Amino acid sequence: MLAAYASGVNPDDPFAALSVGEIDPPAVPEEWTRVPLVAASLNHHDLWSLAGVGLRADQCPMILGTDAVGRTETGEEVVIYPVIGDASLADETLDPKRTLLSELYPGTLAESVAVPERNLVHVPKGWTAAEAACLPTAFLTAWRMLTTRGRLPAEGVVLVQGTGGGVATAAIVLAKALGARVYATGRDPERREKAEAIGAIPIEAGERLPERVDIVIDSVGAPVMAHSIKSLKPGGRLVSCGVTGGPIAEVDMRHVFFKQLEILGSTMGTRDELLEVIRFCAEREVKPVIDSTFALADAERALRRLHSGEAFGKVVVTID
Repeated sequence: MLAAYASGVNPDDPFAALSVGEIDPPAVPEEWTRVPLVAASLNHHDLWSLAGVGLRADQCPMILGTDAVGRTETGEEVVIYPVIGDASLADETLDPKRTLLSELYPGTLAESVAVPERNLVHVPKGWTAAEAACLPTAFLTAWRMLTTRGRLPAEGVVLVQGTGGGVATAAIVLAKALGARVYATGRDPERREKAEAIGAIPIEAGERLPERVDIVIDSVGAPVMAHSIKSLKPGGRLVSCGVTGGPIAEVDMRHVFFKQLEILGSTMGTRDELLEVIRFCAEREVKPVIDSTFALADAERALRRLHSGEAFGKVVVTID
């Protein structure tokens, strides 16, 4: 079958490790099922895998991709929940052995994927396959950050750092739909204009906000840490899901203890949270922001678009 996969890992030149071509379909363990895929969306996780972050050379070839929509034998379109963990736990994201598709098991940038049967979730009514393929990482992560981890209060105030990425754009539209006032930083006027168009109050990177916020949603990391901490009101929460700008940050602990701040990590979300965000999006008619769409055969172009940092919203791959 056709797939985009890591033929090895290369920290210096990740694209040298990328192959797009024929590969054997994945094995189907007991209580798993093989699902033909219709659309997938990209994440920085795919680029990190090519660079050898979370993926070893001896695990290759490994099909990339965590997010997708497939079609069952009955013709029903389903979202693929990408977390493989202990389903008996109340929160499978806390399973120390949990993994994502494309880490230990082949991923979704392919014509089919094998997953546990419980990992198939109905596509929201009125959503295209391309739109629904944006749910499993970006929308699920943003939802958990805002609700479970961030505990967004009614009519709360949110700052989204680094607008443009999949999680950031999802956080803006979800927070607005939850009734929050949303500020979003952007490194250039064009990105700030796009953030404003989807409901955010645009702010230059590092600019002082006109008010303190309840929650900061951050996937950037080190470069924005000081700004995030200073932007929080007393008792506020900084929720981090990524470090695209760098992992090692300095924190002025005086702000943290004096304002009684919380710094929280958040990774993906549970299957129940995926169902929650799907229901919410269907009820509020919330849709993802899609930057661009590519065919599976053009997966390298799609990944280079993501790597460029110029995408605003999700990069989607369609599968014939």
